[in-house]
Amino acid sequence: MTGNHTVVPDMRLELVPVPVSDVDRAKAFYEQAGFGNVHDTQVTTTMRVVQLTPPGSNCAIVFGTGMGPITDMVPGSVKGLHLVVKDMAATRAALTARGIELSGVDDLGGVLYSYFSDPDGNMWALQQWPDGYQA
Repeated sequence: MTGNHTVVPDMRLELVPVPVSDVDRAKAFYEQAGFGNVHDTQVTTTMRVVQLTPPGSNCAIVFGTGMGPITDMVPGSVKGLHLVVKDMAATRAALTARGIELSGVDDLGGVLYSYFSDPDGNMWALQQWPDGYQA
């Protein structure tokens, strides 16, 4: 055997940057989509940090201004962030009722997907695993 097999301690993904061109517009969209636990902090005159969390998630998203490489990313360039849902129909109905436009549902071997994008074009995937699936 080659390589180092030292056990790596847990590392929790808790914050994902999402590049946007208009912070207020993006904040309004994500609140409309049901993201909560909103933290909106004007750190300095040029640095604003907005953090929101999808319902039921332990991982939040962040966007804003004046955050160096995070705010230098191209708005709309994040594609395929997955939001795993228990009930695709119920989730789609709730988002549609909130005015979020979604794609139809794709069934890829029993795994269901539906997609939506924020105003900048960052694309999200709703994903529902088949009944009985164990991760």
